[in-house]
This record gives sequence, C-alpha cells and structure tokens, in this order.
Amino acid sequence: MTSRACPDWPTLMELDPELRFKHYTAAEARLAAEVLMRVPALTLPNIEICCDLDHHVFYSEHTNPELAAALGGGDWLEIQEWTQRKREQ
Repeated sequence: MTSRACPDWPTLMELDPELRFKHYTAAEARLAAEVLMRVPALTLPNIEICCDLDHHVFYSEHTNPELAAALGGGDWLEIQEWTQRKREQ
C-alpha cells in the first residue's frame, strides 16, 4: 500500500496528536462496502482520501467531496467531528 503524509500534518496534529493522516487512493484504503455503495460512479483508484486508517477519521479538505459525504454516513468521522466528540467526553 503506497501512502504519503498529509502536507497539513502540523495543523492536524494540533487537533489531535494521536492521529496520523496520510493520503491514499480510495482503493488502497479498502473502505467498507456500505461506503462504496454510496459512491458507485467514482473510480476508486483515482479518488483520494486523507485519513487515519486506524481510527477511521478523515480530513474533508483533502478528500474527494462525494467520498467525504459517503464516509460521513458510516462509521468514519471527519476530523472536526472527531475532536468535538473527544472534547465532550
């Protein structure tokens, strides 16, 4: 699996230093079928997602908008929502 660190990593680390955001293609991320069914028109090897795969947190600024919308409806959280939930705990 090829990946590369997100260029916005300093900003993202300020939000949560435990997360490690990298850029992947949607195919490399091996997303759940329920997410993929929401974006049937997208070509997964060409669609980018910026995320922490271990925590299922994505950065919408660097993620395809259609894919970001599909992720938000599943068990993934956008970084802003993630940090908000952590503050509330």
